[in-house]
Amino acid sequence: MKPPIYCICDEKLKDMNDGGLIDFKKRLSDIEWEKHMEKIKGVGHPPYAEWFCKKHYDKASELKHLPIDKALKILMSEGT
Repeated sequence: MKPPIYCICDEKLKDMNDGGLIDFKKRLSDIEWEKHMEKIKGVGHPPYAEWFCKKHYDKASELKHLPIDKALKILMSEGT
């Protein structure tokens, strides 16, 4: 798992009430990553998950039905 640094703000999580981790819809590549990690008994930050600050968390959560690449594109284009 990578450190809790917000993907949009690029700031570190200071308090667990100031944001959180969101898992987005898994793509085929994400499922393959999970299978690979299981096979090698590896650990790591899932490619379909990202940290968001309190300001961006709600909007990002509304998009969790989308794959992460599409959700981030929307969030960035909205200038959140």
